[in-house]
Amino acid sequence: MKPVQSNDNNTILSQFGYQQELKRTLSLKDLTIYGIIFMAPLAPMQVYGMVAQESIGMSCLVYLIGVIAMLFTAYSYSHMSKEFPISGSVYSYIQRALNPHLGFIAGWIILADYILAPALLYLMTSVWMTGIFPNIPSVVWAFVFIAINTLINIRGITLTAKTNLVMLYMQLATLLVLLIIGIKYVFIDGNGAGGFTLDPFFRADNFSPDLLAKAASIAVLGFLGFDGISTLSEEAKDPTKTIGKATILSIIIIGILFMFQAYIAHLIHPDYQTLNPEMGFFDLAKEAGGSAFYVLLIIINVVAIGIAVNLNLQAATSRILYSMSRDNLLPFSSLFKEIHPQYQTPVRATFLSAGISAITVLTLSIETVLRFVNFGAVTSFMLLNLSVFLYFYVIKKKRSGKALLSYLIMPLIGFLIVGYVWTGFDETTFTAGAAWVVIGIIIGAVKSKRYKEVPPSLKALG
Repeated sequence: MKPVQSNDNNTILSQFGYQQELKRTLSLKDLTIYGIIFMAPLAPMQVYGMVAQESIGMSCLVYLIGVIAMLFTAYSYSHMSKEFPISGSVYSYIQRALNPHLGFIAGWIILADYILAPALLYLMTSVWMTGIFPNIPSVVWAFVFIAINTLINIRGITLTAKTNLVMLYMQLATLLVLLIIGIKYVFIDGNGAGGFTLDPFFRADNFSPDLLAKAASIAVLGFLGFDGISTLSEEAKDPTKTIGKATILSIIIIGILFMFQAYIAHLIHPDYQTLNPEMGFFDLAKEAGGSAFYVLLIIINVVAIGIAVNLNLQAATSRILYSMSRDNLLPFSSLFKEIHPQYQTPVRATFLSAGISAITVLTLSIETVLRFVNFGAVTSFMLLNLSVFLYFYVIKKKRSGKALLSYLIMPLIGFLIVGYVWTGFDETTFTAGAAWVVIGIIIGAVKSKRYKEVPPSLKALG
C-alpha cells in the first residue's frame, strides 16, 4: 500500500480512505508531554529498590542503556509515523506497509498491552492507597480513578493535554523538592554518600556483559509507553513532522529524569543491598525527608500513575479500538467507531476501555495482567522494527548509504534489543501470549471471511 503525499492536514486522511473525525489540536509540545507523562516521570520511585539491586548499584547505567536501547525502536516509529500519519500505531503501520491481515494481528497483539495496562496500574495504585487509608477497599480507589480518567478523556484531547501539563508540573516540583532534600541530607549534613560519585553509572569491579544484558531487560520494560504518541496522529496539527520528533524527545527527556532520581537516591542511600525491593525509594525518602515527605511521595505517585499515566493509556487504547473498529475488524465495530458530536472523541471506545479495566480489576491478579502487558508491548516493538526493514528496504528498495543506516541497521538493532527481552519471558507469559494471539486469529478470520476481505478503507482506495 503506497501512501499518497499531501501537505494539507485537513485532507490527509482522505488519501488513506478515511474522513477527518477527530480534532486536530496537538502541538509538538503537547505530544512530547503526552509521551513523558505516559512513561511516568516518577516511575523509578516505584521500582528503585529492585533496579538498584539487580544492577549492583549501577541504577543510572540501567536507565542510560534504556534510553539508547529504545531510541532504535523510536526511530522506527518516526519513519512509520511520517509515512502513514494515521491513528492505530502498529496496527495501521503494518496494515498499510505489509498486509491488512498482518496489520490486524499486530493490532490485536498490541491491544494486549493497551487494554490491560490501565488495569495493572489501577491495581497497583489502589493497593498503595490502602496503605494510607486502610478502611477503604482497594477496588473503590480503582473505580474512582477509572471514573476520573474516563470523564476527562470523553471531554476531549485538549482537556487531556491540559491535564498532562498540570501533572508534569506537579511531578517536576516533586523532583525539585527531592533535590533540595537530597542536597541538604548529603552535602550539608554529611549523610549518605557524603558527596558526588560515579558509582551509579559505572563500577568496574562489578561490571560484566551479563549485567549489561540484565540491565537492558530491566530498562526496556521501564520505558514502555512512548509508542502511545503514535496513536494521536489524527489529532496532531502536523503529524508527519511532530509524531516522530515527540517520540524521540520524550524518551531522551524521560531518561534524564529517570537518571536524576536514581542518582539522588544513590547519594542518599548508597548501600543498595539493604533496600526494600518494593518500597526502597520511599524508605530512603523518609530517611532524608521525614515521615511527611514519605506520605507525600506515595500520594503523588498514586496520582501520577493512577490518573496521569492511565489517562494517557486510556486515550491511546480508545484510539486503537477506534481505528480497528472503523475498519470493521472488531466485534460490534459499528458501536466503537462512534465519535462524540461535541467533543470529537471516540466515546464508546473510551467506555469500552474503562469497562475492561473495571472487569480486570475485579477478576485478575497483578501478576497475570503483567504477563499480558509485557508480551503485547515487546512483541509489537519487534514487529514494528521488522516492518520498517521489510517496507522501506525490501519493498521500496531504499538502499542508499543513509537508507542502509535508517532502514536496515537501525531497525535490526532495535529488533535484536527487544527480541532479547522477548526471549527472557517465562513459560507462563508465552502461554498467555500465544492464547491471546490464537483468539485474535480466530476473530480476524471471522471478520474478514477467512482473511479474504480487506477493510473498507482499503477497498475505497482500490
